[in-house]
Amino acid sequence: MLLCMFSLFFVQPDFLYVTAFLFAVIVCCADSFAGNDRIFGLTCLIFFLTGLMDPDSILFFPAAGYGLFRRRLYPVAGAGMLLFCIALFRAGIVRNMTDVSVSAGAAFPLLLICLELFGFLTAFLLAEETRTREALEAELRRTQDDSTERDLLLTEKNRSIQEKQDYEIYTATLRERNRIAREIHDNVGHLLSRSILLVGAAKAVSKDAALTPTLDSLDTTLNSAMNSIRTSVHDLRDEAVNQEEAVRSLVSDFTFCPVRFQYDAGRTVPRDVKYAFISISREALSNIMRHSNATEAVLTIREHPALYQLCIEDNGTMIRKSENGMGLSNMRDRVEKLGGNIHFSAEKGFRILATIPKRRQDDETDTDR
Repeated sequence: MLLCMFSLFFVQPDFLYVTAFLFAVIVCCADSFAGNDRIFGLTCLIFFLTGLMDPDSILFFPAAGYGLFRRRLYPVAGAGMLLFCIALFRAGIVRNMTDVSVSAGAAFPLLLICLELFGFLTAFLLAEETRTREALEAELRRTQDDSTERDLLLTEKNRSIQEKQDYEIYTATLRERNRIAREIHDNVGHLLSRSILLVGAAKAVSKDAALTPTLDSLDTTLNSAMNSIRTSVHDLRDEAVNQEEAVRSLVSDFTFCPVRFQYDAGRTVPRDVKYAFISISREALSNIMRHSNATEAVLTIREHPALYQLCIEDNGTMIRKSENGMGLSNMRDRVEKLGGNIHFSAEKGFRILATIPKRRQDDETDTDR
């Protein structure tokens, strides 16, 4: 457009010149915003046809040619150059280059014609440069998107690997706890039991009154040691229970109907909550098998910021026993003992929803830890 505006040095602007200029501005704006090449090509073709009625329009043909070259609409651009030649032939050419200021609609100076032809060449070169730049920008965006996608994939893969490693460490820890509990029970426990029996036998056959206090003290010490070992073994076995694996095992052994199991909780679930959910899940699956005609069920365990949640639901239509049944009463007692709530619903199947709030660190007992 700037190159086309040099025509002001050769043509006196009038109404038709200004109209042609405004139409050229519209075409340039259409090149920036029109997404459809056909619409833009039709707009340019109409602009070129105005050159047959208004010769001043041909002064701005290079501006329209830039958009056509950039979009590779060469047929329309060729039509524009043909109309340029026709309009130029009709207007005529002034060979006297000293007369550089002519009225609108008169013949055009030769220097102005050369300037317009140079404008077409410049428009073509600029269009090629623009296409090259746009291609490079598109390639850059593609490269950046691919790089970002690879980074996201690598991050996700690293997270998955880290979670897998953490789970393997957690599983290995549970297995080691079970092994230690078994070793203590089978070896140290048996030795202490044998020692307690030997001390009891010694107390029974001993006739020396001086040894009685010593044997009594030894018997008390051994029994105390045996109680401590029992407590330690029970704690190790309790902590070694994996809630997800335990419930998943219940689901896999349940053959009455398909059960979809969803688990979204951490690994550091308190022991009492863990055993409560496992017991409720076992009882609920047993109730489905005995009292339901369900064809599918869903068992979900979730951990929220302030509570643990267990939901078991099926699509059975048979009438269940009342909430005063032994199984449901046991579920209610287990949950309420931990300060939680449990709800039973028989609408569109049977549903059990149990929620147990998380206790603060100050409220936890040593066994909870």
